[in-house]
Amino acid sequence: MFTSINDRSVIVTGASKGIGKGIAEVFARAGAKVLVVARNGDAAEEVARGINNDGGIASATSADVTSEEDMKEMAAIAIERHGSLDILCANAGIYPQTKLEDMTVEEWDSVLATNLKGNFLSVKACLPHMKASDYGRIILTSSITGPVTGFPGWTHYGASKSAQLGFMRTACMEFAKFGITVNAVLPGNTLTEGLMELGQDYLDTMAASVPLKRLGTVEDIGNAALFLATKEAGYITGQTITIDGGQIIPESLEALQEA
Repeated sequence: MFTSINDRSVIVTGASKGIGKGIAEVFARAGAKVLVVARNGDAAEEVARGINNDGGIASATSADVTSEEDMKEMAAIAIERHGSLDILCANAGIYPQTKLEDMTVEEWDSVLATNLKGNFLSVKACLPHMKASDYGRIILTSSITGPVTGFPGWTHYGASKSAQLGFMRTACMEFAKFGITVNAVLPGNTLTEGLMELGQDYLDTMAASVPLKRLGTVEDIGNAALFLATKEAGYITGQTITIDGGQIIPESLEALQEA
């Protein structure tokens, strides 16, 4: 689709499953050299093997986005293996579901550490290498939950995803002088392993609330991230793309039925 991704070096965090895995696979199909990053090293290796078996170029490393040292090492590994670091897809995130009255301080801190601090540390570690490159693209995986909508049990998740966008808007100004763009994708309900575990009735109910009458796929999210990483998108920074099949548009299910 976009030839400017070919041979580019990309890091995808949280890439052992779900949206991160989908992003890694989409970038590999476009010709990028992908570093698959996850806390679970074995799962990351499995994703990389799958990409290589399909004709792509990928390797894996185990890293925790809440660790500054891990993030520095991650960036160094990308340079060692690929010779450059051009694109960061900061995707790692967690979403335990707990109502506010039952939520512990430890759970709140854990979600904010992974989803928000993890963005900060991964971006900070990659920045010096992107400044040395002739190319720089940072894509954050946010969500419709927090920036646009709410869902019971996800006050910590929603807060972290909203905060990512505040981080993005200032970071994009600071990095613009280096030719580095910073943007975010906001997925709606996306068909991942975690969502499928909730059962078919849940999936059918959620799909009914989407004007396109289906849940998103990880490839839908990956394709949007891919566009933001291209040379052709070089004049786009500090922006968000909502990928939700129109989910946030209707006022109610009745509105969809009237359509």
